Amino acid sequence: MQKEDISVETAIQLGLRPEEFELIINILGRNPNFCELSVFSVMWSEHCSYKNSITWLKTLPRESEKMLAAAGEENAGLIDIGDGLACCFKIESHNHPSAIEPYQGAATGVGGINRDIFSMGARPIAQLNSLRFGNLKEDRTRWLLKGVTKGIGDYGNAFGIPTVGGEVYFDDCYQINPLVNAMSVGIVAHGKTVSATAHGVGNPVYIFGSSTGKDGIHGAAFASKDITEDSAKDLPSVQVGDPFWEKLILEATLELIETDAIIGIQDMGAAGITCSTSEMSAKGEHGMDVWLDKVPTRQPGMKDWEILLSESQERMLVVIKKGSEKEVEKILSKWDLTFEQIGVVTDTKNIRYFMNGELVGDIPAECLVLGGGAPIYKREYREAAYFKELNKFDINSIADISTDELTSFAKQICALPNIASKRWIYNQYDSMVGTINQITNAPSDAAVVKVRGTDKSLLMTVDCNSRYVYANPTKGAEIAVAEAARNIVCSGGEPLGVTNCLNFGNPYNPEVYWQFVGAITGMGNACRKFGTPVTGGNVSFYNQSSDDNAVFPTPTIGMIGLMKTDNRMTLDFKNVEDRIYILGEMKNDINSSQYLSKIKGVELSPCPYFDLEKEYNLQQLVKEIISKKAVTSVHDISEGGLFVTLIECAKVRNLGFSIQTNQLLDLRIDAILFGESQSRVVVSVPPTSQHMFENIVKASTIPCIELGKITSNEILINGNSLGFIKQFSTIYDTSIETIMN
Repeated sequence: MQKEDISVETAIQLGLRPEEFELIINILGRNPNFCELSVFSVMWSEHCSYKNSITWLKTLPRESEKMLAAAGEENAGLIDIGDGLACCFKIESHNHPSAIEPYQGAATGVGGINRDIFSMGARPIAQLNSLRFGNLKEDRTRWLLKGVTKGIGDYGNAFGIPTVGGEVYFDDCYQINPLVNAMSVGIVAHGKTVSATAHGVGNPVYIFGSSTGKDGIHGAAFASKDITEDSAKDLPSVQVGDPFWEKLILEATLELIETDAIIGIQDMGAAGITCSTSEMSAKGEHGMDVWLDKVPTRQPGMKDWEILLSESQERMLVVIKKGSEKEVEKILSKWDLTFEQIGVVTDTKNIRYFMNGELVGDIPAECLVLGGGAPIYKREYREAAYFKELNKFDINSIADISTDELTSFAKQICALPNIASKRWIYNQYDSMVGTINQITNAPSDAAVVKVRGTDKSLLMTVDCNSRYVYANPTKGAEIAVAEAARNIVCSGGEPLGVTNCLNFGNPYNPEVYWQFVGAITGMGNACRKFGTPVTGGNVSFYNQSSDDNAVFPTPTIGMIGLMKTDNRMTLDFKNVEDRIYILGEMKNDINSSQYLSKIKGVELSPCPYFDLEKEYNLQQLVKEIISKKAVTSVHDISEGGLFVTLIECAKVRNLGFSIQTNQLLDLRIDAILFGESQSRVVVSVPPTSQHMFENIVKASTIPCIELGKITSNEILINGNSLGFIKQFSTIYDTSIETIMN
């Protein structure tokens, strides 16, 4: 093997720590060469090894009766949905690439998450995304938003998988570091899944899909450091995607899985060939000999470590049964894919890399992978200094709204980018493309996709109010899980499981790590309460600039649920004179609301009121009133408070509403209308169901207030007209478009 003068300084330049370099020497029993050190640098990066997070991730609930694959066991989560079918789903980040090159960063994020789904044998049926940007009035933010949106739309539309839901937030903390989290959901028949494993000495190892280039080299390490002014120089770390190749790879992969030839298969994401060969070998407790000069490349003269670390997109690694080469190659040729046998399974438990007959790397597979020999750290953490400051907030320091000011404030809140319609964004996504399973576009709190051949529908949502998590990491993360579950319940479903994308700053900062530990604790509390195990996901640290300006802690929750299709509930008001009720406890609370932060300019305030037990009880009541057909619309109260919820319910059919708040004498008007205290739901009830509805509610412990009724188009509060629904709809629908255009 080649001898090189490799020092601790070389390791540091590759993102490793001095103590990690010593550990590598101990594992190998010698100094690594540059190729081997490069392998360790990506596999031991935070992005691949979770070395600063795995200790806490293991505390999350990961089991249920319906779980078919435990967290970390496979490329994505797998949950039984009955009828011999399973739902495969996962969410991941592509934040750092999107900050540098938003179009390709977002596009390849979509491609990568879909490969995680179909590499398990599931056909993707739907995509969602969770996006965070800085101030929309800034040129850079608009550039990022345009690029990310176009990247997601172009890739998803061309690949043929509909984008059915998502969320978008704007806040100054994301100015340098946007967050781009992509989720994919697929369906697979029981017994048709395949694992990412390698075993059987002598079995061939093939690469297929696109050729390997220099794009994405050291991408995993790039995603494990802060964004700086020099990050644009890391453009080779941003991958380039091709959705048309991905479509061919999807069909070829699913056809291969139908044969009896496949031992294991895995896509090539972070760390490329390095990651796929080591993870599959470690899982199968075998080794591989890999011939790097056999890898199809798109640039001549690529070095061994460049081929290993390349993150070129649309590539798969497959281990097949010896003797089935012709069958496999026939399928790959049919789909016009580039392919080559690049290795063979061994019994060494080591990954040996060869270049033109020369051994250039020899590493135990187990020491590279998550839960294997990669280092695991328990970082110091301490309560953030700002936490005491925000808890000093006194609601009495903010003047309440007068009747004369109400219309003005109502229009201001509807115009806020975090409240207003995101149609400028989602109109670029095709929600119906390639729909083998029927997409239901009627408005509801969660996206709904009918499962073909059954009477069931899958529900899916992504949720996280990061301002709440910043204000209280534990409670804010509980709210994120609770809102995801509430969205599914309000749409008529039963929550099943969670995938998460944990976006935080630098884990070596004790205050950032305090946020992380608190968020994991809160997520665990809520997931246990709702019976939604964590099936896997992604940790994205280092979402901050070099001046320690970290993003809000953003533990994005992707959740799926299931329902009988005829139990579907929508959020839109249906008929004039139907009664409007609010379920849940009203509080004198404007904490961390859009009203307080964006209109009143108060950045530091506590988390809104939330009680996990009360939330759970509310959701049980909502399930009952929907199943008994006692209501005609259900919509939860979230950003913007009660007023925005009512606008969203009314505008769909161009209806209005008349409500009375005078009965809430002990509460402020701004808290009633714009406060964001949790565990509240607005429902509409036809006169014929009023008696049944009220009897169901009386038998529960949940407070219920009759607010008023649906009108033809006017909006009245305590008899005072704020105008007509069309005025508010126009503001709500066009605010972002006006800024972007």
